[in-house]
Amino acid sequence: AFDVDGATPARCCPASGTLYNTNTLEAFKTIDKKALLDKAASEIWSVIQSGAALEDSSILNKFILLTFADLKKYHFYYWFCFPALCFLEGVQLEQEPVSLECSFSAKQISSLQTAYDNLCASSGTTAVPHFLLKYTDESVEVAPLKDLNSFFPDLKKITVGVYDPCTLPQHPGWPLRNFLVLLAKKWGSQLDVLEVLCFRDRTLQGSRSIRHSIIFRVKLPDLTASAVCPKSVGWEKNAKGAMGPRSVNLSECMDPKRLAESSVDLNLKLMRWRLVCFLYVIFCEYIIQNAEGYNMSIPMPGHPVNFSELTMAQARQDVEQLEKLISEHDVVFLLMDTRESRWLPTVIAASQRKLIVNAALGFDTFVVMRHGLKKPKESQSEESTTTITPGTAQTYPCVFHTHSHTSLFSNIPGHRLGCYFCNDVVAPGDSTRDRTLDQQCTVSRPGLAMIAGALAVELMVSVLQHLEGGYAVASSSDDRMNEPPTSLGLVPHQIRGFLSRFDNVLPASLAFDKCTACSPIVLDNYEREGFQFLAKVFNSSHSFLEDLTGLTLLHQETQAAEVRLIICITLCVLTVTFRSEPTITDKFMITVRSKKTVLLACAIR
Repeated sequence: AFDVDGATPARCCPASGTLYNTNTLEAFKTIDKKALLDKAASEIWSVIQSGAALEDSSILNKFILLTFADLKKYHFYYWFCFPALCFLEGVQLEQEPVSLECSFSAKQISSLQTAYDNLCASSGTTAVPHFLLKYTDESVEVAPLKDLNSFFPDLKKITVGVYDPCTLPQHPGWPLRNFLVLLAKKWGSQLDVLEVLCFRDRTLQGSRSIRHSIIFRVKLPDLTASAVCPKSVGWEKNAKGAMGPRSVNLSECMDPKRLAESSVDLNLKLMRWRLVCFLYVIFCEYIIQNAEGYNMSIPMPGHPVNFSELTMAQARQDVEQLEKLISEHDVVFLLMDTRESRWLPTVIAASQRKLIVNAALGFDTFVVMRHGLKKPKESQSEESTTTITPGTAQTYPCVFHTHSHTSLFSNIPGHRLGCYFCNDVVAPGDSTRDRTLDQQCTVSRPGLAMIAGALAVELMVSVLQHLEGGYAVASSSDDRMNEPPTSLGLVPHQIRGFLSRFDNVLPASLAFDKCTACSPIVLDNYEREGFQFLAKVFNSSHSFLEDLTGLTLLHQETQAAEVRLIICITLCVLTVTFRSEPTITDKFMITVRSKKTVLLACAIR
């Protein structure tokens, strides 16, 4: 279908078209369909005016195909448009359509079929879309459309044929419309009556027949003087008879085996972004024979669940099941494909003091990390005597004990380590809305998933081998030459890999007191309010978590500081003045002022 020079099936006319494949469903809905139709109609009108359609009338049969493919859900949306130019006053029907077998004798029908086959052979095509026709009681002759003036000396009454895909006994097919406009534009002033044969070539049970073709007569308007492109129609109706696209849902008709095979094939084309999930399942099934699988949805921030009582009840049930599963296990692996889907397991695991190993993929980068493991609540209360006031992020201090000879990010104990969300200054939200498939972090290099999956398992083993477990001090890249803390080696906080340069680094970061997932105020609200608090997060915008944790105030203070910095720099620069011929003293003063400006900017920063 996409090969311009490809072979056309027997007794079929080729039709050229344009495929518009959108990247998002929103783009599919909002694309200017009228503009697409007008553009195609203008192209058809242009070839009619220039006479190119007489040489190759197949260019009258254009189409538009607008599509969107949701390759993750196997939902496919499409909308066909077959542009057709319209007559302003319509076409007058002189004689009702009748079947060919009622108008022609058997001898004439046989002669017509032979003559048409000879025309196709001489044209080098499997089917001729439009042709000329004249007949007597004994014979039938056909000719190409471009020979109209020589084939019909008298243009008062002519007969034309159109290769018709329609099967309705009283109505011609769609391709006739543009053909009539061509005839009206070129010979409308000379034609008196036009006889039209809708040539229908059918092969049924090995027997070929054209007897069901129809023939009728029309009176065409005169368009010879018209220079403006006529109005056009063409977008087809959907299955409900309304103007709209059609869709095909293939997700329900695919069993798990075929779905897995299709997913693997899709991964090959999209660079295997889902392999880590499959590898982990295979690993568990191979090592642990009693592994169990659960089919569930994880409620996420920015994805409302308050559409109805049923959706709220389902969300509550999913949360309870996730809480139960996390409480029954020692380690939680987060291998999801969106940022916001990791939020709820992070909050629950942090509250239950469970170890989380998180893996996230980019195109050629990855991060594998263990979340900081909060100390038991009893020991936390002994460390801090600050009173907790719900709703004020500033009442949750974050105290870090460091030594003068070490970096702030060295020797961080496990309970002070950050989680996946601690490096963010914005709350998680709907990251998939109006995003293309590659923008949803779903495309990765083939080996990346296997590397990240293997490192996630090895990181868990290293943590469990340490005497302090999840509370172990985080190893960094600087510790690679030192004595390893366990028999298996280092116990890093994060492993960030860069496949483009085949390099890994081991950074460590502190827990953020305004984190939207593991900060004390978030955990306190979750532990006090439970699902009511979670529902607020699911059904609200990202600003809810930002207001709660103090990120909104942080944004405001940062913007205010940037404004003050710009004002100060501007005032300092304005103090530098020049004379027409500066002296040595002037040059020295200018240099000093410039340095002060730089120093001031650094101090403010």
